[in-house]
Amino acid sequence: MAYKVEFEAPALDGFANLRTQVKWQNPDDEVLKVSIENSLFWVTVYDTDKLVGTGRVIGDGAMYFYIQDIIVAPSYQKQGIGRLVMTHIENYFTNTCSNGATVGLLSAHGKESFYTHYGYVKRDGDSLGFGMCKFI
Repeated sequence: MAYKVEFEAPALDGFANLRTQVKWQNPDDEVLKVSIENSLFWVTVYDTDKLVGTGRVIGDGAMYFYIQDIIVAPSYQKQGIGRLVMTHIENYFTNTCSNGATVGLLSAHGKESFYTHYGYVKRDGDSLGFGMCKFI
């Protein structure tokens, strides 16, 4: 099936709905709106006009980049949409990042192997530490 790919932020309601479909909690609309607007790069995938997949890059745009919100609607998973999103994100990095830039991400548990196809490695705790996060 051919999907429509765009490189712009999704509508707030479509993004919130997609997050809800994968059982992620949404902050209030104003927080979500600011987060959407402050992203560096977006990939959105549509089946006609229905948002079915997304991914974005956040960060400082120079040294540090972070992959966020790689989401595919459950009824569209296993159809290559995640790979499509990641391919466009990797192209963005190729065209944007300077030598020495760092790209990070937090993988959902059990999805790590998806990202290893793109050269990402699990932090084993030896040379780089495990990494940490805090949810507020």
